[in-house]
Amino acid sequence: MTYPFLSTTWMDAAKAIRSNYAGQAPKITAVIRINQVITDVPFGDGTILAYMDTSSGEMEVELGALENPDATVTTDWATARAIFGLNDQAAAMQAFMGGKIKVAGDMMKMMAMQTSIPQSDITAKIAEEIKNITE
Repeated sequence: MTYPFLSTTWMDAAKAIRSNYAGQAPKITAVIRINQVITDVPFGDGTILAYMDTSSGEMEVELGALENPDATVTTDWATARAIFGLNDQAAAMQAFMGGKIKVAGDMMKMMAMQTSIPQSDITAKIAEEIKNITE
């Protein structure tokens, strides 16, 4: 079953996927706390606040905002969906080069996110399962 990216049903399903693999993925050693402002959302009031936090050694993704984040990333829903929901890394590079991703704060922490998150068979399974629930 698929759900609109970043809807509460999508968030619940994505959390369930991550929970299924709890403790199996390699720990993330870098602490990165990033707020996201997602605009042009096709539901709700048109803007969603979300965040990513690796402080626990796991990738936590939640709706809302962190106090004192390392960086705040602003992008439109379609771009965020391609990058985080569909795991399209080419879209990430194109969006960044095309000015569709705005970063405020520690750009080095933002860039570190791409290399700090260990890749494994488990993280690939998590990404694939999240892609499969993303509408």
